[in-house]
Amino acid sequence: MSRQNAQSMKPATAAKKLDVYLPATPSEFQENPTTRDELAALQSDPPQWLRDLRKNGPHPKNLVAAKLGVSISGLGRGGITEALTTEQIDALLAEAPEWLTTERASYQAVLREERRVKSLHAERDRGA
Repeated sequence: MSRQNAQSMKPATAAKKLDVYLPATPSEFQENPTTRDELAALQSDPPQWLRDLRKNGPHPKNLVAAKLGVSISGLGRGGITEALTTEQIDALLAEAPEWLTTERASYQAVLREERRVKSLHAERDRGA
């Protein structure tokens, strides 16, 4: 295996930076390293396949979780183990199954607590 130079990244890293699900990308993207310049070009002027993936999915778990308003762990507890399309996400939001309602409430409580703790730390740092 040849060593990649410091200016290129593995396909998985490039997919993560582009917020796309790697298995849904074209085989050429999956099989070849991406340079920083290529990544910048994809971000500034996305080709049709990238625009379609971003719009319709399938989306990686982090985006599915964000669109549903739950944590990635919450997806697992809800039985969501695969990437979902925008249509599937919209259907889940419309259906609002009990697990989703519970996980959304739980996630919001966690976020509130994180904000509270951050605020306490900021106050402490200002007083120190």
